[in-house]
Amino acid sequence: MSEQQQPIFNIQKIHVKDLSLEIPHAPRIYLERDAPEINVQLDNKNECFDDGMYEVILTGIVTAKVKDKIMFLVEAHQAGIFQVRNIAEEEIKPVLGITCPNILFPYLRETVSDIVTRAGFPAILLNPVNFEAIYQRNQRQNQAVAEQSD
Repeated sequence: MSEQQQPIFNIQKIHVKDLSLEIPHAPRIYLERDAPEINVQLDNKNECFDDGMYEVILTGIVTAKVKDKIMFLVEAHQAGIFQVRNIAEEEIKPVLGITCPNILFPYLRETVSDIVTRAGFPAILLNPVNFEAIYQRNQRQNQAVAEQSD
């Protein structure tokens, strides 16, 4: 097999695409002594923007509440540019939906922890995520929706 036919997977760039922090009840919220309730939402999207070049964006939204007040809200979009070539179409989707988010997650975790700490709150460490299970669940849901619409 020639080198051109070998599967290619390369990380071209990992970067923070968008980052926002809101502390709507500052400065009084800093005086709260109760432990906040933390809610984490994750999403990932991908787009082919050039032949064999994909941008994958892992989005994390972390909301901390004390009673009925938002302590802080962080929205971070951790992105990566990946070169994926010579891989069958049905195999590209798991690469983009599992492998790439697994690569991006530690960077997202660090970004969220850093911005929360810089805002004056104790660090938030996001728990590990099983992107394979999420991908498979989404595939089953998409298949069920497709079967219902037939």
